[in-house]
This record gives sequence, C-alpha cells and structure tokens, in this order.
Amino acid sequence: MTALYAASGPVSSDVTREDEQFAELLPVTRRALLHRVAVGQVKGRTPSLVGAVMRDGRMVWSAGRGEVSGEVPGIQTQYRIGSVTKTFVAVLVLRLRDEGLLDLNDPLGKYLDTPEGGEATLAQLLAHTSGLAAEARGPWWERTDGALRPELADIFGEQPQLHPAGRLHHYSNPGYALLGALVEQVRGESWYEVLRREVLVPLGMDRTTLVPEAPYAEGWAVHPWADVLLPEPAVDTGRMAPAGQLWSTAEDLCRFAEFLLHGDDRVLAAETIAQMRVPETGPQEPGWTSGYGLGLQLQRKEGHFLFGHTGTMPGFVAGLWVSAEEGTAGVALANLTSSFETAAVAADLVRTVAEHEPRIPEPWRPLELADPALLELTGPWYWGSTPFALRLCADGGLELSPLGPGGRGARFRAEADGTWTGLDGYYLGETLRAVRSADGAPGHLDIGTFVFTREPYAPDGAVPGGVDTGGWR
Repeated sequence: MTALYAASGPVSSDVTREDEQFAELLPVTRRALLHRVAVGQVKGRTPSLVGAVMRDGRMVWSAGRGEVSGEVPGIQTQYRIGSVTKTFVAVLVLRLRDEGLLDLNDPLGKYLDTPEGGEATLAQLLAHTSGLAAEARGPWWERTDGALRPELADIFGEQPQLHPAGRLHHYSNPGYALLGALVEQVRGESWYEVLRREVLVPLGMDRTTLVPEAPYAEGWAVHPWADVLLPEPAVDTGRMAPAGQLWSTAEDLCRFAEFLLHGDDRVLAAETIAQMRVPETGPQEPGWTSGYGLGLQLQRKEGHFLFGHTGTMPGFVAGLWVSAEEGTAGVALANLTSSFETAAVAADLVRTVAEHEPRIPEPWRPLELADPALLELTGPWYWGSTPFALRLCADGGLELSPLGPGGRGARFRAEADGTWTGLDGYYLGETLRAVRSADGAPGHLDIGTFVFTREPYAPDGAVPGGVDTGGWR
C-alpha cells in the first residue's frame, strides 16, 4: 500500500510564470523519488518510512511506505529524530551569541558551573572538538530513564575527557547536554521551552515536540536473521535530551530545511546560518569531503555540497540534508534501530531531484552602478609568476580565480572600510586590500600579506624581497 503526498503550500506571489512552471516536480522525477523511498523501506527492512523533498521554500513531494498503527504514514506522522536535535540546540546557542549574551570563543566554564568540559569553548562543543567522551555514563543512556542522571555531574563517566580540547573531532553527546544546560542557565528556563517559543513557533513547526503526540510511530528493532520485530523503549532522557530527544514530522523538517537554507530574521539571520555551514574541523580547502560546522554535519557527495544532520535513537532513524546550490532538501524518517540503508535515503532524494531536474539559475543581471575605481581592480594579477583573474561581481564582491593549474581562488565580500573579506578556501576570513600608487592607480593587491602585482615579478612592483636586477633570462 503506497501513499503519495503532493505539497499543497502556496506559491509565493512574487514568482514569475517561469517559476510557476517549475514549481512542481515532473512525473519522472516523482516516480524516481518514490522508487528510492520504496527500495529504502524494503532493503532497510523498515516497518515504515516517510520521505519528503523541499525545493525553493516549500515541500513539493512526499511519500510514505509501510504502516503505522495500521495506516500508511504521512507528513504529519511523528518520528523521533535523534541527533537532528543537536542542530536545534546549536540554533539556540547562536541566538544567544547574536544577542551579545555570550561569545563562542569563551570557555563553557565562564557561563556554566560544570564538573567537566568547562575548559572547552562553546565553538568546540558545537563542533564536537571539546575532547569529551562520546557517551554518558551508566547503562545505555538512549534506552534508560533520564532519572538515572539527574544532575550534570551524573552524565560523566570515569574518563570524561578523552582528548585535549580543540585537538581533534570526537563526537560527543554529553557535549550537547552541556549546551542545553547552558541555554537553560542563560535564559532561566528549560531548553525545550526556549526552543518552542523562539524557534518552533516562529517557523510554524507545531508538530516538533519533546514527547510524542499522536499520530506517531512506535520504535522497533528488526531481528537480523528473521523478519520479526521487537518494541524499543521511548524514554525521557532527561539531562541528555538536548543530544537527541525531539520528535518531528517530514512536514516540519521541510520547514526547518528552508530555515537552514535562507535563515529567518525572527530566529537567526542568513549570515549566521551561513556560519553554521563552515567546516570547523579539518582543512578548509575546496577538496574536503566531510566535516562538521557549528551544529551541522557537512558532506560533499557526487559533486554536491550537502549540510544537515542525521539522527538515531533506539527504534528510529532520521536524516535531513540540504543543497544550497539546488535549493533543495531531502528528509527521511523511519522507525527501526540503526539502518545504513535508511540513513542514506535523505541525501539520495536531493541527488535524485538534482539529476532529473537541475535547478534553473536566476537570471544574470549587471551591477546597478559601475564604480570606475572598482573596475580598475579587475583583470589579470600575478602572485609571483602565477596568473590570476579578479572579477567584480553583481553583489559588489570580488572573485579571484587562477588562470592555470594550481593557485588558490576565493570569493571576497565587500566591507564598509573599502576592504574585502575572504569567504572560502585558503583565504577564508583573510583581508584583501587594494594598495594604490601616488597617482591613485591600483599598485598591487595585498591578501593576508600575499602580494599580487600587475606583471609577474615586475622590477618596480611591490614584491616582498625585491626582484633580481638582472631580470628574466
């Protein structure tokens, strides 16, 4: 028995006729998506699975397979989303940062009296580089009542700090329990009540809750060698709840995906959302394949950069992946314990849409005003003998691109003081300055002390160390 749910949300009033033409997915795309969900439910041996696709701000497709209480699950059926909860907690912490109530570079101990983890910065806790242990002490915390760990001290085992803070990436559930406690300390109320008021209500996520509300799926374990099921407990994890307690629906997570794509000034600005997607661990080079930002998992898969989060709890698997390039997100929710097949569905939904219906780019438009002083900066520049091209973009930023093999390219955002700040790659966060000669003409570019000149090793150029007086030979 199969159900296919087409999105019914309104199309924005400012879209063009061309936008309306592509608002709904093509039949061949819908069938491919349904096939992926159906295969995921069968191969994953999943009691039920719901998949959904968000594109350009609204849910455009969904499908349910299997049964929940004798019915095919739909976009309003709740599933436990596990560690996807962590992204919601990260949003709360960043709201506090944007309000000036804390600094991500400060140690947690500045704000919270904690027996462990106080030396780690808030950024390290968000990015899982705090060095804290992966799990809470005592019996499997996801299957045992949170009353076993009533205080923060009760979540730490005999060896709570496994690595020096900031040294490497080590996923830590207790780390997010601490971040939830931080929110409670600063706001003076439970982290979930803060989440409800400040995030869920503004975003219209009425079906995202701390405890399940009907209709919801029951969690199951599937026998490894037989097609039989065993009920999994769905306990209140107490202090550990910020690491994986929430329940949600495909429809609500599509709304959250749109927020993670563009932000919402009632919750977090787009600029802050963009900061969450920057890899906090590992090199910042364009060739990286996986990483972790500020509460977001990151991956490059088959040419697509995806951000979001996966989650598991006993009896449940969840996935939410977003592609900014395609303006598309995939959601998958299932009720079984740990399934790699099911976990891959959300990312595959994004890939399927991209393959069948690649996004139609926005029309190219020129700059409204062409500043002659900025136009003078464009064209070829040389770092040593390596050629680059500098382009002025329609948003007033600059784009530096190598003209041959090798070389580091980057985009730069214009600042009010006449400089530009690097947005990616090796120059992320570095400052680009245009240094002018006495007559006002561009003399050279300075990017974090790297000098770019108009000619390769020009004798009269500002080349650090000077140029051999004998010239080229």
